[in-house]
Amino acid sequence: MANHEEEDLRMALRMSMQNSPPDPKRSKPRDGPAGAPAEEPSAVKTRRLQRELMAAAAEKRMLVAKKSSPSASPSKVLSGSAGSCSGLAPKVVTKDKELSLEQVNLGKGLSEEDAKQLFSMVFGSEVTKGILAQWSNQGIRFSPDPETSMGLVQHEGGPCGVLAAIQAFVLKYLLFYPAELGKVAPNMHQNTGSGTPSNSQCVATNNFASLTEDAKARVLIRSMGEILFLCGSNKRAVIATLSVIGEETERSEDRLNDEVITKSLEGLSIESAADLHKVLRVSTYTTQESAFQRLQAVLPAFQSRMGALLFLISALLSRGLDLVQSDRDDPSLPLVTAPFGHASQEIVNLLLCGQAVPNVFDGKMDLGGGMSLKGISKTVEVGFLTLLESLNFCKVGQYLKSPKWPIWVVGSESHYTVLFSLDTTVQDENELEGRESHIRKAFDAQDQSGGGGFISVEGFHQVLRETNVKLPTEKVDLLCSTGFIVWSEFWQVILDLDKSLGGLKDSTGLMGKKVFDLYHFNGIAKSDLNGSQTSSGGEIPVQRPRLTKLRVSVPPRWTPEEYMTDVVVTSASSGNESGGKVSEIAKPEPAQHAPLVDCIRTRWPRAVCNWVGDPPSIV
Repeated sequence: MANHEEEDLRMALRMSMQNSPPDPKRSKPRDGPAGAPAEEPSAVKTRRLQRELMAAAAEKRMLVAKKSSPSASPSKVLSGSAGSCSGLAPKVVTKDKELSLEQVNLGKGLSEEDAKQLFSMVFGSEVTKGILAQWSNQGIRFSPDPETSMGLVQHEGGPCGVLAAIQAFVLKYLLFYPAELGKVAPNMHQNTGSGTPSNSQCVATNNFASLTEDAKARVLIRSMGEILFLCGSNKRAVIATLSVIGEETERSEDRLNDEVITKSLEGLSIESAADLHKVLRVSTYTTQESAFQRLQAVLPAFQSRMGALLFLISALLSRGLDLVQSDRDDPSLPLVTAPFGHASQEIVNLLLCGQAVPNVFDGKMDLGGGMSLKGISKTVEVGFLTLLESLNFCKVGQYLKSPKWPIWVVGSESHYTVLFSLDTTVQDENELEGRESHIRKAFDAQDQSGGGGFISVEGFHQVLRETNVKLPTEKVDLLCSTGFIVWSEFWQVILDLDKSLGGLKDSTGLMGKKVFDLYHFNGIAKSDLNGSQTSSGGEIPVQRPRLTKLRVSVPPRWTPEEYMTDVVVTSASSGNESGGKVSEIAKPEPAQHAPLVDCIRTRWPRAVCNWVGDPPSIV
């Protein structure tokens, strides 16, 4: 019975491949305006419907055969839950290649109403062909350059917000879940960061050149799946692809690959809601396993030139178009901004936190009269920093500024890049700043002056006991001589008191300064003079993404200037040069500045940065 049904299935697929010639492709974009609708030729529509009906009928027969034949081999079914077609999707063996029906039947089409709403929401009514071309010519692909092999390459302006968000999640998996890279089924409960990381310290490796293509593909699939489920409130993921890809796959004897995808996309352009209605196909998945299997099957489609747009559409549909509009403060504006076609903050926030809110502060801002502005409502896996905060145009809240993992999408006026660290402790509070906070809290608890900054002698002794500060008797007597203790005077004594006695004086001379490394990745393929190649005509700059390592020093917020000098005097015998012992601390590299440093200082105030080679670029 099972063999008979498999033969029927193969026959149905063969008929759909042989009896339906290729649909005519457009060799160039339409000459009309970007929003002009186009009718699907009746012959093309008839052939498409015929193929869909044949595939659906064959699938139904296989399902019936499976139910009636308990002895059917489990290896011939693939579990899935794609919308109304949830259940088992049979596979067909074609010349030693397995091609699942899920790959052929790419899902349901959008209704005309949904297609219009989607196109208008993303591009608006006055979008130019240039912007549409930007978003129709950007795939989600890794850099072939060994030094930046962990990064996604951007060739067109506009979709950088989508790529940067995916890149941030990709880095999360590459850096902090390396043991998961070889597994077929991901541990999503762990990977989605449902709880605080169990390890207080995690230091990753930066050996990106050793990454295999298979490992990177797995990481990309997991990252995309996590984002889509995040947009779907962890209940569903909608995956969008194109009908023309399925049609070309039917004519091919192999799985989806670059050659098949490229051929299927020849002449295809998305210029109107009618185009979306004609070629877009969507499937809904309610389990992570089925969504990951689906993403793995259609990954070449997301790597194609339509990939960034398909992923944005998938995220919007996962969230739900009506919910996306309710997230926004002004739903009348397009999500892709004019005149340059950049991804809006709403797109970036949707991919980072699952809601298309337009602001970066925490929670809501009440404007009175029942009006409010929407911000970020919860802790996020990867964060966000922006140059606009350094220019006082906005204020990024702690949810985005202090994510679970030390990875941030960085926004400028016109571009999105990614900043990250290999060490999770870069977000820990400075040790001495924590000590200062503890002492100040104990002092304020004894302050009965209503915030005047002084306490009684009795309260002062209580502070010393609570904070375990061991002051010399003469210092205690001096501070208590007036009958009350002022915070500024007490604090100066604490700064001069050695750490071993409960003070903050650091014998190393660093005085609590944090020193760590950050990495900045810009996916735009730019000329890199440091990696130039030599030819007969001279040096030729290599066009590739940029990965820059930055050395960052962050002194505590209260560090006095005398503790920030390069030379530390360790003896008080200043009048006797021969008796005075001076120890030099290694002088740091001179501070360097670039707009990225201003972004870093919104997270670590007073940070000093330096790097080797070209300055990091956030444009």
